[in-house]
Amino acid sequence: MPTRILPAVGDPDAARAVTTLLGQLPDTEPAPPVPDSTQLVDTLARLAADSLDALPEVVLVHERIGPVPALDLVREVALRFPAVGVVLITADAGPGLLSAAMDSGARGLVSLPLGYEELAVRVQAAAQWAAGFRRHLGGAAELTAGPGGTVVTVSGAKGGVGTTLTAVQLALAARAAGRTVALVDLDLQSGDIASYLDVQFRRSAADLAAITDLSPRVLQDAVYVHETGLSLLLAPADGERGEEVTDRAARQIVSALRGRHEVVVVDCGSRLDSANAAAVEMADTALLVTTPDVIAVRAAKRTVRMWERLQVRKAEASIALVNRHSRTSEIQPPLVQKITGTRVAGVTVPAAYKELQAVVDAGRLHELDARSTVKQALWSLAGELGLTGTPAGAPAPGKALARAGDRGSLGLRRRGGGR
Repeated sequence: MPTRILPAVGDPDAARAVTTLLGQLPDTEPAPPVPDSTQLVDTLARLAADSLDALPEVVLVHERIGPVPALDLVREVALRFPAVGVVLITADAGPGLLSAAMDSGARGLVSLPLGYEELAVRVQAAAQWAAGFRRHLGGAAELTAGPGGTVVTVSGAKGGVGTTLTAVQLALAARAAGRTVALVDLDLQSGDIASYLDVQFRRSAADLAAITDLSPRVLQDAVYVHETGLSLLLAPADGERGEEVTDRAARQIVSALRGRHEVVVVDCGSRLDSANAAAVEMADTALLVTTPDVIAVRAAKRTVRMWERLQVRKAEASIALVNRHSRTSEIQPPLVQKITGTRVAGVTVPAAYKELQAVVDAGRLHELDARSTVKQALWSLAGELGLTGTPAGAPAPGKALARAGDRGSLGLRRRGGGR
């Protein structure tokens, strides 16, 4: 049986070179290259949904793939699709990068410029490893990581627009639908999910920042299981500790939670830093909350433009949610869409703070009355986003939208704003 190879190469010239050389390898069946990390993961998820045997034996990841950095992409593929052998193509084949690639789950490195012999050896070794892994599974496809959970980030155009309320209610709606749900507070300096849900817990995302291998036991020790069944990863009580959570740490944390939960909701707050920017970048759905007033909508536009400048996410790949909406507001959802360039959610959240005041003051947001119009709107939004089961005939929003553009080589891209 020929070895199936899926290359992930963003640069057209590099893609042609890789395709030409792969075509010369004996007993191989190379697929057309995918141009970015999003398409690679989506392609593998689609194949894994069919069967274990539908997955390619080997995935080649070029160092200049984007938007997710190459090493982070290698780690994600290795975690979510362990029956695939991943090989990194890089100009830096030194011992430092080799060690980092192996730690991320790569089965080998191929140095640039590409050579036939080295590529053949690495592909064969990765294919043999994949075949051995699949024999060990003995056809038990359920043991593979599969496509992993859905990640939704919730960001605010500015402070006070209802970001945390939205994130908490989306998570509760998904949990009520029977999903396993993680709720992450990446508003690292001022996040307060703990107060909204009446939680006192010492561990936080900062405690995971320096750990390179997030084993299930380590993750379990840092996560608080709430009475509602939500798995909570909280922001640090001391806001200055938020500086410890880098973009690489955030990627690793979200990936680890995605591998163990069907839904991961991330509260990113209204301040952009490297950690929540990484979460927005890798999310299936990025929600931006605004209120229907000039100041908030202008802030939403600035946020979207900043995401685009920093290559975090394109405007059309984001969804705006209008909170505190009324029919008498001068600014209506179509105008928000026009100004920000985002897609606007079909659901709007009514201005009904009196419904919320008692549970917010008590720190019991999970006890919001089912008759609340705010709760009903946000739980309807969860359905629209596919968190409680994708609506009939509708694609999951994150999969239907193209994500951010090209990134730097191995993820060492400069970020502005945040810190």
